[in-house]
Amino acid sequence: MSVSTENFIKAIYLQNQREGTDVKPGTLAKMLRITNAASTDMARSLAAKNLIVYTKYKPLSLTPEGQLLAMNVLRKHRLWETFLHQTLQLSLHEIHREAEMLEHFTSDFLSEKIDCFLGYPATDPHGDPIPTADGQARNDAQSIALSTADAGKIYTIVRLFSSDADFFDFCAANHIALNSEIKLERHFEHQKMSEISIKGQHLVLNETFTKVIYVQTKS
Repeated sequence: MSVSTENFIKAIYLQNQREGTDVKPGTLAKMLRITNAASTDMARSLAAKNLIVYTKYKPLSLTPEGQLLAMNVLRKHRLWETFLHQTLQLSLHEIHREAEMLEHFTSDFLSEKIDCFLGYPATDPHGDPIPTADGQARNDAQSIALSTADAGKIYTIVRLFSSDADFFDFCAANHIALNSEIKLERHFEHQKMSEISIKGQHLVLNETFTKVIYVQTKS
């Protein structure tokens, strides 16, 4: 498969995983920095190959074959992120940037060797689940987006579901990291913002942030 095909399929899968997002060709065009026409042409082409389901004006979805391809690409991406973070101590944004390139040129053989070397991790350094070798997505049902969490409760951060450099810079500067304890103080519904306390400081986050910070109830 071409790099553009793998990126398109992966983008559909990731958009379907994110809360409050749509999976129409126009949205994918913005994500992938291509024209709307190119996105629509790609959707039609992949539908003809039975990789996606395309209906004009409707959200895109993956066929079983497309799902398997997405899992394969994501597995390689997240294994590389884990390897780069553990061995070279690259930042959370740097590992994503490099894995975006490496994922397309990694054989199944090499990905298996990396998985073994790392000790078969279940998640990457962002907390994203690493698909299994047979293309199965690991269950992440216990975590919820901070935007949907209950005010007044204490949670543990288990996933930072983003690839944005500014997001990770902000997180690093404010101690927002995996396994950190966080208290959701209150939601400001009309402003779509939430107040949190973490590491002795209070922060107000907009919905762009709270939708990609995933948490679990502190046990």
